[in-house]
Amino acid sequence: MTEPRDEEQLTAQGFRRVYAELDCYDGPRAGLADVDGSPHYFQGYDYDHADAADEYLVWPASEAAVALEREQWAIFAGWNRRYEAGSAGPESHPGHGGTDARHDELTHLLAVHRQPPADARRLVGELGFDKGDRYRAEGVDYWFRWRPAR
Repeated sequence: MTEPRDEEQLTAQGFRRVYAELDCYDGPRAGLADVDGSPHYFQGYDYDHADAADEYLVWPASEAAVALEREQWAIFAGWNRRYEAGSAGPESHPGHGGTDARHDELTHLLAVHRQPPADARRLVGELGFDKGDRYRAEGVDYWFRWRPAR
């Protein structure tokens, strides 16, 4: 893992913000991040547990989908703050379903947007980390630098 950098350094080095993490397993597998100057979904394409950049399918996210994703992410980030403070337990995680009605509604509304279209691009995502908290309302502590897949 690289040393955390400030946001200006990351931006200057070509890294772009990640707004929401939808799936993580030994690293980011799916989420919402800036690609080419606008929010895009990303979904792991070719994951091999290697200590190298991974390939992702990426596709544009509509303004409406971005607003809903950010709302759902804020619900999760709020829960995570309470969890880290010891005032919420894992059983209250909003992703389990049945614990937060709005989170559940957003999951339903967003399902269609989270499916990669046939014309999704394949890009390689290299991770960089900032100095902030792991999970926060504006996103996560990792950023992506994107390049075309070979």
